[in-house]
Amino acid sequence: MLRLGQLITTIALLFTTVVHSVELNVDDKDSICSAAQIVSDGMWNYYEGFKYGGVVGMFASPNYWWNAGEAFGGLVDYYSYCDSGNSTLKQWIYDGMYHQAGENFNYIPSNQSMTEGNDDQGVWGMAIMEAVERNFSNPESHSWLEMAQAIYNTMEARWDTEHCGGGLRWQIFTWNSGYDYKNAISNGCLFHIAARLARYTGNETAYLPTAERVWNWMEEVNFLTEETNGKLRIYDGANTENNCSKVTDLRWSYTYGVFMTGCAYLYNLTGDETWKFRAGEVLDAANAYFFNNSIMQETTCQPSGNCNNDQRSFRCLFARCLGLTMKIIPDFEDSIRPNLEASAKGAAQSCSGGTDGVTCGEDWSANGWDNQYGLGEQMSALEVMLALIAEEPISVKTGGTNRTNYAAGTDTEDTENKNKIKIKGKDKAGAGVLTAIVLAILLGGGIWMVF
Repeated sequence: MLRLGQLITTIALLFTTVVHSVELNVDDKDSICSAAQIVSDGMWNYYEGFKYGGVVGMFASPNYWWNAGEAFGGLVDYYSYCDSGNSTLKQWIYDGMYHQAGENFNYIPSNQSMTEGNDDQGVWGMAIMEAVERNFSNPESHSWLEMAQAIYNTMEARWDTEHCGGGLRWQIFTWNSGYDYKNAISNGCLFHIAARLARYTGNETAYLPTAERVWNWMEEVNFLTEETNGKLRIYDGANTENNCSKVTDLRWSYTYGVFMTGCAYLYNLTGDETWKFRAGEVLDAANAYFFNNSIMQETTCQPSGNCNNDQRSFRCLFARCLGLTMKIIPDFEDSIRPNLEASAKGAAQSCSGGTDGVTCGEDWSANGWDNQYGLGEQMSALEVMLALIAEEPISVKTGGTNRTNYAAGTDTEDTENKNKIKIKGKDKAGAGVLTAIVLAILLGGGIWMVF
C-alpha cells in the first residue's frame, strides 16, 4: 500500500507527463504566434549562452556553429513578427548574433577554424540578412548590413577558377578535409546573399554579376540540370580531383530553398522574367520531391530514418525560403501556402512529446510525437509556422537603414583564404580528422540512403 508521500509524488508525476501539444490555427496570426512562442522557448532549452561557462551564441552539442546561424535567423523573424516588444528576447538575440561575428566582423571566428565551411558562413549570412531586412537593432561598431557585406566579400573572393571552371569549395581552410569538394549549398549561399544585398541596397552593379556567375556555373558544371521528366534537379556537389565531372546524387531541401528565394529576390529587383521562371522551376521541383501528401519532409533521408543531426535541421531554412518567396512573388502563393499550412499543422501536432508535452518531432506526418527531438526539430517547426505570416523584407528604398561599406571584409584577409587565423599544426591535424569523419558520414551515409 502506498504511503501518503508516495501517493502525492505519483500523482504529481502523472500530471507533469500529461501531453499538451501545440495548438495551431493557420488562419489566425495570434494563434500562429502563440504556437511559435512555445516552439521557440523549446529552442532556448538547447542554448549554451545561459549556462555557467557556456558560449554566448552557441547551442549544445551535437549542434555546430552553423546550426546557431540557422537558429538565430528564425529567432529574428519570431521577434519581428510576433514579439517585437520583448526587450529581453531582443537582447538575447542581439548578444548571440553579435558575439559570433568574429574578430574581423565577417563571421569567420578563429575558434571555428576546425569546422567552418563556406556553407556555414553563408548560413550565418542569411541570418544576418534577416536582421538587415527586419531593421533589427544595429550594433554601434558594425551594422548588420556591413557584416553581411563582409560575409559576401570574403565568400566571393574565394571563387576558384583553377578547378572545375569556377565555384566555391565546401571548406574555407586548406587543412580541412572537404577542401577538394565543391558543393551546391556553398555556392547557393553566395548566390542567395548576393541577390538579397542587390535588392536591399538597390545596387545591381555590385552584386548582380556574382549571382549570374554562380547560376551559370551551376548549370555548366551540371550541379543544376533538367531531368528527363522536365523537373529541375540540384545535385549536392563533386570533387575537384576529377574536375567536378562526377556529381554526388543527393538532394537537400535547403539547397533548393536558397536558390529559389535568390531567384525571387532578383526578379523582384530587376523585373526580369527569367528569374521568375527559374524561381518557379525550383519551386516546382521542390514541391514534387520534398512533400508527401503536402507534408514537408527531408526526402533523401527522413523516410528511412537516416537523417543525421544536420540534415534534421535543413527544413528550417527551406520553410523560411518558401515564406520569403511567397511574399516576394505573390503569384506563387497558391503553389506554396497549401503545403505550408498542411506542414505547419503537422509540425504543431508533432510538438506533443517530451516531459513538457510540447517537444517537437521530426516526422510531421506521424500521429503525434515520433520520439525524435533536438534543436533541428524545434527550428524546423518554428520556421514552417512563421512562414505562414512572413512579411515582405524591407530595403533601403522602403525604409531600411543604409550603414553600408562595400569594401567590408576586404582589408583584413590574406590572399588565399580571406582570413588571418593562425592555426597550430596539431590543430590542423585534428581538424583534418574531424572533417574527414563528417565528409564520410555526409557522402557515405547519404549514398546509403539513396541505394
